Amino acid sequence: MVARRLKLQLGLVALTALIAVGCAPLATDDTPAPADTAPPTAPASSTPSETAPDTTATEASPPTATSTQPPTEGATATPSAERATPEPTQAPFEPILGLELAAEGLTAPVDMGTAGDGSGRLFIVDQIGVIRVLTAEGELLDEPFLDIRDRMVRLNPGYDERGLLGLAFHPDYETNGLFYVYYSAPLRAGAPSGWNHTSHLSSFAVSGENENRADAASEQVLLQVDQPQGNHNGGEIAFGPEGYLYVALGDGGAANDVGTGHVEDWYEANQGGNGQDVEENLLGSILRIDVDGAHPYAVPQENPFADNGGQGEIWAYGFRNPYRFSFDAEGDRELFVADVGQNLWEEVSIATEGGNYGWNVREGTHCFSSATPNQPPVTCPDADPDGKPLIDPIIEYQNANVPGGLGLSVIGGYVYRGQALPSFQGWYVFGDWSSSFNTGDGALFAAARPATEDEPWSFRELEIATSEDGRLGAFVLGFGQDVEHELYVLTSGVAGPQGSTGKVWKLAPAD
Repeated sequence: MVARRLKLQLGLVALTALIAVGCAPLATDDTPAPADTAPPTAPASSTPSETAPDTTATEASPPTATSTQPPTEGATATPSAERATPEPTQAPFEPILGLELAAEGLTAPVDMGTAGDGSGRLFIVDQIGVIRVLTAEGELLDEPFLDIRDRMVRLNPGYDERGLLGLAFHPDYETNGLFYVYYSAPLRAGAPSGWNHTSHLSSFAVSGENENRADAASEQVLLQVDQPQGNHNGGEIAFGPEGYLYVALGDGGAANDVGTGHVEDWYEANQGGNGQDVEENLLGSILRIDVDGAHPYAVPQENPFADNGGQGEIWAYGFRNPYRFSFDAEGDRELFVADVGQNLWEEVSIATEGGNYGWNVREGTHCFSSATPNQPPVTCPDADPDGKPLIDPIIEYQNANVPGGLGLSVIGGYVYRGQALPSFQGWYVFGDWSSSFNTGDGALFAAARPATEDEPWSFRELEIATSEDGRLGAFVLGFGQDVEHELYVLTSGVAGPQGSTGKVWKLAPAD
């Protein structure tokens, strides 16, 4: 099919602006924003994952363009993460691509991994609790590689942010057969009464008899984190270039990072929350652990709080719901983190060791108050009480519940390092879950590194050449990358973990 060429959407990140106008659905203070997850479906209520999404907020179609915003009086720009020298693309950038169907018949594919064993297989993580194998020949095997549905909480079919959310193969998987998963288990004994569930980070081993089957009895639980609510679970796990395992944790759920299980940390009442707390819990952070250093793991001595001042596992913090992150496969191996916003702004940051990314004192580059989440304060701190700066994102855009907003939940992707799309070389490809809760209307974007590090990143919405209207026409749940660094987008036709509309698409040249 020949698709019409859509108008390009150019979004320039306002790294100095502090006026807030939009990022997740306009929910009440105690109702999680619909964008609260990337994996599942629609927003959960203050009683985690027990109700259908709140659809009372105004929905808006993505605009044709957004623009840089002027600084607000009293605003103070915070330093961005250090970035490498910009690299030119290998060909003139064309914001149009094709999609090739790689797998279908899934429920809610939220993640995808490779084993690094030369087999060419892709391992697709389905939120419902199974991992499926897609062979190098393109066959989706019926028998799961791993099935842990009996160990998980029961998911809400209409919308849920819990489930099997992350997969990472050990760098030496070819010899030791170990891989790691992150999933939502029932609340463990001894956890705070009335909390929702316990997140598990576990290792498994492959079966000694069948390379396409894991040994389900081999589970070793490395880490358990009790979650006060059912949303904002993060869930991405990946090995970094130095061989340590990185783990993303959301702020614990509900809304605004306040309420049961959320600390009041600094600045004033109800500002700081779990996102700013590094002493009492691991929530709202990206962790880094050494799975080979001890049993069940060791804390790397390079971690910013390894010796004192906080939880040793924490590597970076100040996040709301870092649903998806990825390391650049080349260059400085930067870590790109997509953090789902509250009511007004969606954001992507380049995370660095010890970095504080501002939540819940800031939402994107803008001031935030849990008391008035839709009316940001004019001014707010640009550093924490210890003088550590609150780092701005490299990309932000307004949530679709604000007129002109682009989407409801940012979905992190990858810096493109493949060969099939030469004009995309070096561009960061990411997406948004949907601009609507009733009908899947997810979007794909590509962002370009600025000429100098103090300039904003620009990004464009991508046109799907294989679609009649140029739109994706589905909910975007995640992205994947194969061993050749070609990219895949994971979608579903429905908002929640139910049915069999889940698909995996390979990004391909537009014919």
